Amino acid sequence: MKNYLKLNLSLLYWVLVAPFKGQFPKLSPIFKQMVFIGVRAAPMVALTAFSVGVTLAMQAAHSLQQLGAEIYVPDLVMVTLLREMGPVLIAVIVIGRSGSAVAAEIGTMKVSEEIEALEVMAINPVQYLVLPRFLAMMVMLPVLTILGDYIGVFGGWAVCHLALDFNTAGFIMRALESADAWDLYSGVIKSVIFAWLIITIACNAGLHVEGGAEGVGQATTSSVVEALLAMLVMNAVLTGIFFFGA
Repeated sequence: MKNYLKLNLSLLYWVLVAPFKGQFPKLSPIFKQMVFIGVRAAPMVALTAFSVGVTLAMQAAHSLQQLGAEIYVPDLVMVTLLREMGPVLIAVIVIGRSGSAVAAEIGTMKVSEEIEALEVMAINPVQYLVLPRFLAMMVMLPVLTILGDYIGVFGGWAVCHLALDFNTAGFIMRALESADAWDLYSGVIKSVIFAWLIITIACNAGLHVEGGAEGVGQATTSSVVEALLAMLVMNAVLTGIFFFGA
């Protein structure tokens, strides 16, 4: 915990204080990490979101048709994706794909003494290794969440249009009436906080690997488990604050 708090304080310094001292982050490593963390994960995110949208619509249709209330299927799909399923499931995909890769990459550099070599050359490891990954994750996870929301709603539309004989205009009107801007904003806020947790936990695990290759594997596994638990607990807390706090 001490190392984790120290890493977060160091990141806050490099993000909020260092630029005013003329120490700006380099753009090329950030864009490289944005491609790795976000762009390459987009197909997996899109497939997951589409599958979730289709599944939600089919499950809702099965239950609501028994009550003669299938007109509410777009409402359920839209609100559930924007508030909960979109941010959470896409964060899970990013943890499994990108978070584990970051932990393994930095952990391998740790056991091969590359991080010590950076320190010998007076290069701050947090600035050089962690900051680009942190900024890339903070940008790309919200972008992936919004992308996933759109594709998930498209999956819900496909079921409603093909199986329930909804016309497109009717589906869009029901979906827009059921959700407001805060539903989207709350999901984006969640994704920003999830991004912070995912990348800091992964980087902290990688920076403090011990025990060679076996240690890298253990650190990668623990980082995934810790990030999942932290994300799910934080999601419950944020849902309580956003929708039940009043």
